[in-house]
Amino acid sequence: MQKELILVVDDDPQITSFLKRYLEKQGYSVECASDGREMQAVLDRQKVDLVILDIGLPGKSGLDITRDIRRDSNLPILVLSGSSETFDRVVGLEFGADDYMVKPYEPRELLARVRTILRRAKPAEQVSAKAVLYQFDNWSVNQNERSLSRIDSGEVEPLTTTEFEILYMFVTNPHTVFNRNQLLDAARGRESFAGDRAIDVHIMRLRKKLGAGTDGGEYIKTIHGIGYSFIATVNKVSA
Repeated sequence: MQKELILVVDDDPQITSFLKRYLEKQGYSVECASDGREMQAVLDRQKVDLVILDIGLPGKSGLDITRDIRRDSNLPILVLSGSSETFDRVVGLEFGADDYMVKPYEPRELLARVRTILRRAKPAEQVSAKAVLYQFDNWSVNQNERSLSRIDSGEVEPLTTTEFEILYMFVTNPHTVFNRNQLLDAARGRESFAGDRAIDVHIMRLRKKLGAGTDGGEYIKTIHGIGYSFIATVNKVSA
C-alpha cells in the first residue's frame, strides 16, 4: 500500500527536519520545501496528500499560497503560525486552510490533526454500487465522492475537507440546531476549545459557495445565542 505523502513547507530547517523524521516514523512519506517556489516544484512532480504550511515564509506568505491553491484545488492544508491572535487564525481559515495550529505545538496533537484531515479527505469506501446523494434545490451532495455539485450541469463546487464535513452534517440533519462546538467536533474529529469561533469562518465560506436558495434566503440559518441550522428540504436518493 502506497504511503500518504505530506509536504512540509517552512523556512526553518530545524522544523522541517524534525517533522520529516517524526512523520516518517508514523508511516508517512515526507517532502520538504523552504518557500512557495520549492513547494510548487514538489506539487508539479508528484501527488501530495496534505500540505503543512508555515505562514511566515520568505517571499510569498503562507496565507497567499493557501489562497492561490484554493483557486483550483482541494488539497488539504494545515497552517502553522507563530501568532496565537484570533485574527490570524480567522484569516488563515478564510483563505481556505483546513486547520490552524500555533507554534510551539505538541507533536502528538499535530499528528492527530494530520490524521483527521487525511482521513476525512478520503472518499468513503464503496459499500454498494450506488452512491448515496443528498439533494436540495439544484445541489447534490455525494457521500461516496465527498463532493458538492449542481444537479442541472454536473459542475462541482470545490470544498475543503472541513467545509464538506460541516455541510454533510447539515444535509443529514436538516432543521436541527447545532452549536459551534458540535460542528467543529464533527469537522475536526475532536472537541474544540471553549470560545473557538473558527466555525463562523467555515459557515461564511459555505454560504458564499451555496448562494441563495430558491426562496432567496440563505440555506444556513443563524440561531442567535446557540449556533446554526440547515433549513432547506433535503431528499436522500440513490444514484
